[in-house]
Amino acid sequence: MHVFHGQQSLPGYRGCRTIIITYVFPSGIQGREHPHPGETYSGTSRTAYLPDNREGKEVLALLRRAFDARLVFTVGTSVTSGWLNQITWNDIHHKTSISGGPQAYGYPDPDYLRRVKEDLAAKGIR
Repeated sequence: MHVFHGQQSLPGYRGCRTIIITYVFPSGIQGREHPHPGETYSGTSRTAYLPDNREGKEVLALLRRAFDARLVFTVGTSVTSGWLNQITWNDIHHKTSISGGPQAYGYPDPDYLRRVKEDLAAKGIR
């Protein structure tokens, strides 16, 4: 998990910068905790965005704790492609687009930070 700060404001968060989170995973072999131990899984990278304000920084800290606890991603079947043995999101919503609104995983979405904190609390991250 790598964090960068962009100068651009997210829609709905005018006047504050953007927190850019990148997750990069190489391909590997599934462990005992995965659905098919010993089989390979495909690597991936993902980028997500938060407003660089007090609440965004709070969510970033919670996401870091969840990531360190290996709760943000899992190995399974991709919902989008249907492919097996893929790194997939693990029920913690992320905004993967700067714009497009909530239906496109983007901003503006005034309820997103509240919802992601609920997702994290459901995994024991408070």
